[in-house]
Amino acid sequence: MSKETSADGCSDPSVVEREKDKLMMMTACDDGRRRVYESGDKGESWTEALGTLSRVWGNNQNRHERGVGSGFITAPIGDGEKNVMLVTLPVYSKKEKEGDNEKDELHLWLTDNTHIADIGPVSGDDDAAASSLLYKSGNNKEELIALYEKKKGGEGKTSLGMVSVVLTEELKRVKKVLTTWKEVDERVSKLCPPSSATVSKSTANACSAVNITDGLVGFLSGNLSGEKWKDEYLGVNATVKGGAEMTDNGLKFEGVWAEWPVGSQGENQLYHFANYNFTLVATVSIYNVPKGDSAPLMGIKINDGETVLLGLSYNKEGKWERLCSGANPKEHSSSWDPQTRYQVAIVLQNSSQGSVYVDGERVGNEGCALENARSKQISHFYIGGDGDNTKSQAVSVTVENVLLYNRPLNGLMRLL
Repeated sequence: MSKETSADGCSDPSVVEREKDKLMMMTACDDGRRRVYESGDKGESWTEALGTLSRVWGNNQNRHERGVGSGFITAPIGDGEKNVMLVTLPVYSKKEKEGDNEKDELHLWLTDNTHIADIGPVSGDDDAAASSLLYKSGNNKEELIALYEKKKGGEGKTSLGMVSVVLTEELKRVKKVLTTWKEVDERVSKLCPPSSATVSKSTANACSAVNITDGLVGFLSGNLSGEKWKDEYLGVNATVKGGAEMTDNGLKFEGVWAEWPVGSQGENQLYHFANYNFTLVATVSIYNVPKGDSAPLMGIKINDGETVLLGLSYNKEGKWERLCSGANPKEHSSSWDPQTRYQVAIVLQNSSQGSVYVDGERVGNEGCALENARSKQISHFYIGGDGDNTKSQAVSVTVENVLLYNRPLNGLMRLL
């Protein structure tokens, strides 16, 4: 029997064995988010998985109403080297036109405990509630089946009818996504070691000292479609605020910028881990001096959409600046030069300690304590600039190979 319980207000648990003797439990909670717990001792003790899956999914459109039970299984899909996890959960679907009913559309999700992909809806036109999943294989045949409760009628009217769906096409997409993840890992691994220009002030150590894909969740490179700067891992796309020019490995921004959502993604927040620990790394080139005192380059904003919690700017005197919870900017001892490539990084640790790096060296003599950070939620990352301040500065920057990790990499910054 377990010696611990989930948080108060959490119920409808779904438990899977992810690896031998390692369990995971998903619960629906009164605060409107699904909490996921991990156990490495066969369920005697549980720890909330804040760095990966916990609080990623919302329960329903009413943020403070408990959700329903989810489908949650592991399966040896793909190369079979390790199990992946499959989840079915209702996603709130808005009315397309007057007279349509609002409904919860059941979606299938895939995760390897680092990346998450929305495989898509599986309930057709039905209004779905609780669900379960079944995977079976043998004799060179695989089958994935979803079973869900079908609701009908107006609000509060629930049918006890159950629907079974064979997810043949969805299983094909799961395999395709897993192949993509593997291919992107291989691409990212070739980024290291970086060029001598990128590490001009840092140690160009061999990449064998660090696994560059360990904890890597998101990757933005040279894939732009309209305003969507697409995540190569098929997770969360960034949005370009204005026109940007595509380069081989990124985008060139001229008076515009991009936003990569965390809390602003809405009901389901695939990067919710960023509220606790993350590292955001990018290779940048700045082409001209800002017209004003300084110009924003990269950082995070909290859920008021205006306040910068942690960020990096560059000023007209040729200095880097660290922004931290509204305090006066801290300058870097070294200067930036136009048309020179730099590796920049922003790191958050334990929700409360922030650091900014340029070519592996910290900006400011020490990290910054983020005031009341635990009570705030991150809205989004800004990249290449930030809002009207960027438009007025008439600056031009290139941002390439943006890497988002679910862990702090402070001690490894010189090795990337």
